[in-house]
Amino acid sequence: MTATPASLLEEARQLHGGLTDLRHRLHREPEIGLSLPRTQQKVLEALEGLPYEVALGTETTSVTAVLRGTAASAGRRPTVLLRGDMDALPVQERTGIPFSSTVDGVMHACGHDLHTSMLAGAAGLLAAHRDELAGDVVLMLQPGEEGYDGAAVMIREGILEASGRLPDAAYGLHVTSSLLPNGIFASRGGTLMSASDGLMVTVRGAGGHGSAPHTAKDPVTVAAEIVTQLQVMVTRQFNMFDPVVISVGVLRAGTKRNIIPDTARIEATVRTFSAENREKMAAIAPRLVRGIAEAHGLEADVDYETEYPLTVTNFSETLHAQEQVAALFGPGRYAEMQQPLSGSEDFSRILEAVPGSFVFLAATPPGADPQSAPFNHSPLAVFDDNVLADGAALYAQLALSRLASLAAAGIG
Repeated sequence: MTATPASLLEEARQLHGGLTDLRHRLHREPEIGLSLPRTQQKVLEALEGLPYEVALGTETTSVTAVLRGTAASAGRRPTVLLRGDMDALPVQERTGIPFSSTVDGVMHACGHDLHTSMLAGAAGLLAAHRDELAGDVVLMLQPGEEGYDGAAVMIREGILEASGRLPDAAYGLHVTSSLLPNGIFASRGGTLMSASDGLMVTVRGAGGHGSAPHTAKDPVTVAAEIVTQLQVMVTRQFNMFDPVVISVGVLRAGTKRNIIPDTARIEATVRTFSAENREKMAAIAPRLVRGIAEAHGLEADVDYETEYPLTVTNFSETLHAQEQVAALFGPGRYAEMQQPLSGSEDFSRILEAVPGSFVFLAATPPGADPQSAPFNHSPLAVFDDNVLADGAALYAQLALSRLASLAAAGIG
């Protein structure tokens, strides 16, 4: 039977039990970083028996699965990439849910267990409609999104050439545990999420007795001034309509209250929303830090680390995603985001190479206030299983519909 959006959604909802079971098993055994062997094994079990060409990562426990559509025209094979990230966070879970993490200090606090389950569900849906696929689908099951740049690793492993050609479109989904009412999809064309960089500073002075600071070179007071002046710099050197965020997450020095230490450590995250400000910040933040230290007769070692680039969606692909949400779920399930989020994503690396989009899906628990429910990364973050089938359906519908339009346009 030819899939319509309504029939595809019904098929997806029939998978609810299996998707929920997979999600709960993933949630109980979360893994961090680029090595996720138990997670990889569960994914491979979910793909077993389906007509995918499966390749495992060489630098990481990634899974790449390619489905060759049998409705492709001779000589033309457009490609759509679908991504689901698989890693968890170093968070001690405090939700109290029955399937809570059994791994001390590790939790799926960002909902990647839902992403993995949704994409596994979409894998089954697409395999069932292989004869309607007018090209190839690449499933990107990625470790290491949470600070390990797993997307860059998978690009080195060849994810962008997995089907034999660069994908023509790429899509990712991400759940939220609050912000939006349950079941709402949201995105925007253009800049969707900030770039993320790191500012690491070691202020070097000379230790001494706390009662006689004039005989030492106190790095603590200099570090404190640096923290304050970084905030002043943001308000005085950057346009408020192109925002910059600097947050110091680490400020560490000393061992005892009456000892002036030799060094003080500062670590900050830097978020920018334009390439111009990202470049500017990389130049002036280290200059400011070194200047303050020098003004006090101290030195500062500065390491400015570029991390994830801006997440920029393609306007046409985002409109396509919006249209497919409407086709599947009717009006009222999509919200246009008025401004970008200050979080960052390594799917940005895929979107630098391939036109595509990134869509949020609210998994806010039923009855919870979206404005006050614990947000992603909280040890109290809870995600609603009832969105699993909807996410799987959207993944599959995006691939089916986009391959059809690419083939009709003679692309591939």
